[in-house]
Amino acid sequence: MTPDAFQRLAAVSRETLDRLETYAALLRTWQTRINLVGPATLGDAWRRHFLDSAQLLPLLPESTRRLVDLGSGAGFPGLVLAILGVPDVHLIESDQRKIAFLRTVAAATDTRISLHPRRIEDVPALAADVITARALAPLASLLNYAIPLLRVQDGSTGVCLFLKGQQVDPEVTSASTRWTMNVERFASRSDPTGVVLRLSALSPRLHPSAPGL
Repeated sequence: MTPDAFQRLAAVSRETLDRLETYAALLRTWQTRINLVGPATLGDAWRRHFLDSAQLLPLLPESTRRLVDLGSGAGFPGLVLAILGVPDVHLIESDQRKIAFLRTVAAATDTRISLHPRRIEDVPALAADVITARALAPLASLLNYAIPLLRVQDGSTGVCLFLKGQQVDPEVTSASTRWTMNVERFASRSDPTGVVLRLSALSPRLHPSAPGL
């Protein structure tokens, strides 16, 4: 996919595309020093990474004010969404080299983000309206990470948007034994085998106490 093809599909402005092209150039340069993405994906980065991230934008609730990206790595999808205009984006990444890359891209593209250079479980509550993640962990583990960081208001939680692959069905089945949730599936625009999960109304299932307790 070319940058122009991405621009048509994602419906972004020329100015936004210029910023993303700066991002793409830095990704190629830094990839020679540290492993940011799978090397085989660089030849189709506009589809595999930029469109993959941008497809989440229309799935965000209109009321989104804060987005938290778990295990941001090279910034997909969180940093792309920040460049596309999502406000108050927080990127959580424990690898200091990747934090340096994210900071460099944010400065070069004039993008305001909040960086959290630590493990997800060590980040204080952020009351996120939306939590995103890509290629990080099975769904049950993602929810363990996400729930403490989600906004809870009037008994309702924020939304999770997770980019998943072919194992999405068994992952949802497994997670559903521990969590109640509304599950929506959207076909990926960047990967014919991929799925975007939008999860809402999240809460832990109540299990009966063990006998004698």
